[in-house]
Amino acid sequence: MIEILHHGAVNGVTGSCHELRLSIADIGAMGVCPRRDRPLVDLGLLNSQATKGSDPLGSDPTLLPAPSSQSGILIDCGLFQGQEEKQRANAGDLAIDFSITHIRALVVTHVHIDHVGRIPHLLAAGFDGPIICSEPSAIMLPEILEDALKIGFTRDRSLINRVLDVIRARLVPVPYGQWHEVFDEGECSLSVRLQRAGHILGSAYVECDARAGNHEERVVFSGDLGAPHSPLLPEPVSPERADRLVIESTYGDKDHEDRETRRYRLKRVLEHALADGGTVLVPAFSIGRTQELLYEIEGLIAEFGDEPVAELGAGGVSPRGDRPQSDNKQQNSQATKGSDPLGSDPTLLPEPISGKPLTWDQLEIVVDSPLAAEFTKIYRDLKPFWDAEARTLVKAGRHPLSFEQLTVINSHEDHLNAVEYLAKSHRPCVVLAGSGMCAGGRVVNYLKAMLDDARNDVLFVGYQAAGTPGRDILTYGPRGGWVELDGERYDIRAQVHQVGGYSAHAGQSDLLRFVEGIPDAPKQIRVVHGDDDAKRALQAQLKPMVPGTEVLVPH
Repeated sequence: MIEILHHGAVNGVTGSCHELRLSIADIGAMGVCPRRDRPLVDLGLLNSQATKGSDPLGSDPTLLPAPSSQSGILIDCGLFQGQEEKQRANAGDLAIDFSITHIRALVVTHVHIDHVGRIPHLLAAGFDGPIICSEPSAIMLPEILEDALKIGFTRDRSLINRVLDVIRARLVPVPYGQWHEVFDEGECSLSVRLQRAGHILGSAYVECDARAGNHEERVVFSGDLGAPHSPLLPEPVSPERADRLVIESTYGDKDHEDRETRRYRLKRVLEHALADGGTVLVPAFSIGRTQELLYEIEGLIAEFGDEPVAELGAGGVSPRGDRPQSDNKQQNSQATKGSDPLGSDPTLLPEPISGKPLTWDQLEIVVDSPLAAEFTKIYRDLKPFWDAEARTLVKAGRHPLSFEQLTVINSHEDHLNAVEYLAKSHRPCVVLAGSGMCAGGRVVNYLKAMLDDARNDVLFVGYQAAGTPGRDILTYGPRGGWVELDGERYDIRAQVHQVGGYSAHAGQSDLLRFVEGIPDAPKQIRVVHGDDDAKRALQAQLKPMVPGTEVLVPH
């Protein structure tokens, strides 16, 4: 028997965790190696003394193997966010609440926190198998989990390093398009192949060739699929075969703008916002959205150069800060002292003159997120995984992720100074800050300081989960409402915009095209990872398109 089980992203959007389970009678007698039965380890005990051996977390070597008739793998193990997070009152609710004694490996589709954030809990529960992922994801996963550990677990540097060492030791990077055998024992076998998903750098959908006794099946897990023609990333290509398909539906009920439309809509939004003489605040996910926006903005600067963005009022000088150098230069990480709390260097760019138009090549872009800055650097280092268009720009001497107008704020002190400075000065500036759903991170301080000023603008470019401050700002901001941040209410007077085309997720037509591209329609399609309306809308579109296929929404 080959089963698909869902441990997350079915009653909501986040917390992705799916299981592919193989079962056969008396499998233990047929030579399949059973899993070690492990006790649940309290997360507070992760810093306990590890025993010597292959398990760096310290397994009990006296535990005997427990017979098992099952073997399986997990596809992702992510955190819950928004309403789903609020329904889970404490860290104990994030503990792994399903059996893992038979789980042979974890396959990671990509490194967004709603797909990998529960990995420390999985380790604490006793999981000791490999973590299979793409080559770029293997580089990025320790970075994202380090941040997750600092926020959700501990600030103990030695403990964080120990957990990260465990994760690095378990990582198995697999090239795209190459089959990888997970196990082949007795009557059961399983191999996986990763294909580009176009969601973020390193993202993949997973093809699973499973065999249990005389039953063989190709099961495909989409992970998160990207929109076609997203900057930097090749678009996903449909699998050559899928007997069963588990597909995301984040935007299962709507389509995105095409690239040219969304690019020039971004231009118009920025022009409109900066004409008000304030700051354009973009809550941006550190991985994917930040880098795509930088790519698009650099393209606008290159195309429109000395054309005006907006007229400047009094004191219309853009702030300066730490600026990344081109790829072959060392980044200056030390802000200079002076009247400008961002640490400006007036020799870098001419200051716009009051009353004169602010031109595109004078427009200041600020990235205020250490994690986003780190992943932008990783993106630059992974140019071989960029699409052909982006690599062509680099060959022509362009630096789409490291350009003159880009400022990076590193230290928390510089961040606080920047918030105060921009809130008081009303100088034209575009700030990209995390988190993308405004549920935490540095963007919250900007929102507290700037939401009540009509001269400022908030621009959303990604999905906002129900129950997050981002969803509330998007919903109630146009109505003159308020949002709760850190237990306090803040009036929303800033203008609120959304450019949906920059979402990392495929739109409805893209998802349908992915399914339509499979030569023989799957026997079953499971619609997951979406709001109820989005899942039902995609289900309704799929049923007439593949009439012989069972299309279900699991719970």
